[in-house]
Amino acid sequence: MTLVFEHELIDNILRINCLDSIYGFSIEDSDTIMETVIDKILQLKSVERIILAERREYEYDYDQTKLLLEMADTYDKLTSQSLDISKIGGQAGVKILGAAMNQLKIILERMTKRDPIGAYVKIRRMIRQYTSKIKSPGEDKRNRIYYSMFVKNILEPILKELEKTQLIDSIKDGLYGHVVGDRNLYREIFNPLIRPIFMLTRYVFLPPKDGRLVERYELPGGIQVEIYKVPHKVRYYYHITAPEFKLSDDKYTIIDSARRQLAEHKPGEKEFTQPERAREVFMNIGKDMINQMAVGGNYSQKELEEMVNILVRYTAGFGILEILLTDSKLQDIYINSPIGITPIYVQHDDYEECETNLIPTREDAESWATRFRLLSGRPLDEANPVLDTELFVPGGRARVAAITKTLSPEGIAYALRRHRDRPWTYPLFIDTKYMNPLFAGLMSFFVDGSRSILFAGGRSSGKSSLLGATMLEIMKKFRIISLEDTLELPITQLRNIGYNIERMKSRSVITRIESELPADDALRTALRLGDSCLIVGEVRSIEARALFEAMRIGALANVVAGTIHGESPYGVFDRVVNDLGVTATSFKAIDIIVISGMIKSGDGLHRYRRILEVAEVRKHWKDDPMNEKGFVTLMEYSAKDDQLKPTSTLLNGESFVINEISKRVKDWQGNWEAVWDNIELRTKIKLAMVDYARKLNRKDILEAEWVSLSNEVFHMISDEVRKDYGILDSEEIYKRWDEWFRNYISEKNERRRIRQFV
Repeated sequence: MTLVFEHELIDNILRINCLDSIYGFSIEDSDTIMETVIDKILQLKSVERIILAERREYEYDYDQTKLLLEMADTYDKLTSQSLDISKIGGQAGVKILGAAMNQLKIILERMTKRDPIGAYVKIRRMIRQYTSKIKSPGEDKRNRIYYSMFVKNILEPILKELEKTQLIDSIKDGLYGHVVGDRNLYREIFNPLIRPIFMLTRYVFLPPKDGRLVERYELPGGIQVEIYKVPHKVRYYYHITAPEFKLSDDKYTIIDSARRQLAEHKPGEKEFTQPERAREVFMNIGKDMINQMAVGGNYSQKELEEMVNILVRYTAGFGILEILLTDSKLQDIYINSPIGITPIYVQHDDYEECETNLIPTREDAESWATRFRLLSGRPLDEANPVLDTELFVPGGRARVAAITKTLSPEGIAYALRRHRDRPWTYPLFIDTKYMNPLFAGLMSFFVDGSRSILFAGGRSSGKSSLLGATMLEIMKKFRIISLEDTLELPITQLRNIGYNIERMKSRSVITRIESELPADDALRTALRLGDSCLIVGEVRSIEARALFEAMRIGALANVVAGTIHGESPYGVFDRVVNDLGVTATSFKAIDIIVISGMIKSGDGLHRYRRILEVAEVRKHWKDDPMNEKGFVTLMEYSAKDDQLKPTSTLLNGESFVINEISKRVKDWQGNWEAVWDNIELRTKIKLAMVDYARKLNRKDILEAEWVSLSNEVFHMISDEVRKDYGILDSEEIYKRWDEWFRNYISEKNERRRIRQFV
């Protein structure tokens, strides 16, 4: 029986409306739906994907659709050929095998479309039944001849035709004990991509069949993450399940109805440029709608809030991108063109690049592109095929790079670099082994010494995060000016904890938006904004000449720091002098070059971020700092020990930069032991914070607010000790700092306990 379901075929995608179907809505669960789909395939022929639409959409990809295409062809072939036994055995054959032939016709005509596995099992059983009769000495000899013809000329050819199909071939050896009508095998074979009707992104609901679960954790908002190791695959599988993937049908109906009504309040261009305001408005409207529609549904307050959050996520928000950005363990999110074909890939802190269970659609891509254009105020089209912007959502923030035609022949693609929602700090980096405590103490000393520092390395080596962490080492009494062409530094978060920062944005050398000021002009403007610490997001092009010239002539009296691509001190020199056109004399204005990078395990499967080298730039050389020993290494990474180690130059007090700093400090001039003692004091304090965090299981005390406050208290205690003792007594400074820190932790704990009690 063929049922009437509304359907349409667009771009070889068969979409069948199963809403309110009493027969179910998935191929794997319903024999009626399987029969309906095969009937549509026989009618339409050119089908590459199948979507069954209910309150969710179940999409079967090309490989799964191909199984049904093969079965439809096989059904057509088997039912179109003659099954007249009289052609084999005449009227006698009809008399002997008539009932068997009727049974076979019923199997082929009714079961092959509804339950092909069941049809195959029944035909195998018929072969066994009649083979047994052939061998039975009690059977009439003439009957055995007819049974033999029936098996060899009818049943076995049909069986072989079924076994030619991939569906039957994949399960034919595992049918022991199978009960005809049971659909568990179909549930193993068919694994559709699923999405609620209010979502654009499709998702795979079930994890990989043979995958081994290696980790499971939960994100805010009830989002579940599972990591699987899949046999014969180097890449791990990142399976994420958000609340909207597993709602009950009544909740789907409520959310979709609210979404349709909210469409009348769709944010305009003004609201899109103020996403926080748009989200707030939609949250308020959505809350009223959900509460009204859910009357009588006996929903808890938590369930109502969950529905509101989902509604806002797919109206004013960025949908599935917000879910991914909630995971602080993700570093990068890759959405490749052509969108809709491949899943989203992510770079994970612990498992590196992973394939996800999420597949965005072209509608997703276009929707995001529109939003990013409005947010950034920049174009993204064939004339301007690159867009850089920043995304802020409740789960976190990210730098977004989008490309489209003509640069990307297959259409829009995205790469999102997730930033921590809170800045990195030196203690946090120590905890992850990116740096060691001595490096942190040494860099703190350089920052207080108002040195010029370049952080260099390859892509994803952590340069920008390290620069942001270094900004926390600047005392709050100093004003900071930051200059970036792509906004990545944690300026807002630093302002929130009391830093005095003026942020500037220059024209990107990639997007070249004419309305924005070129980097060199922006830098010259920054130099006229008064005495400040200068932080340059990345030294990319001609602004380097203005920056180095300003440093060389002493226009900058405070710390200057920035990032640059380079794998070694000489690589930085080569890029700055030979590529960017800075004179060798001006390059000498740099004091310290820090190299970070990715190291690999011996098997090539794992990578880790590490600080690899700290080098100072001496000033005696004329033409080539490499040949004239202008670069002197102060710390160097040891792969054997997985540790950044000090060189003899540093340990013996032969550092030019450190001695230059000490010349300007009364307490340290000519006293290397006092200088080194101070560096070790800073090192000890950074390590103590990490030790306390580990001992108390309080990672929060490594965050920016605590680190910034600790640095301020360190300087104030140092001043008190110098006044009390006449010198910077490191033991006394540490003793007072440690007492303050332990008391502050206790005070915070007490406040937390009181809040919980209240």
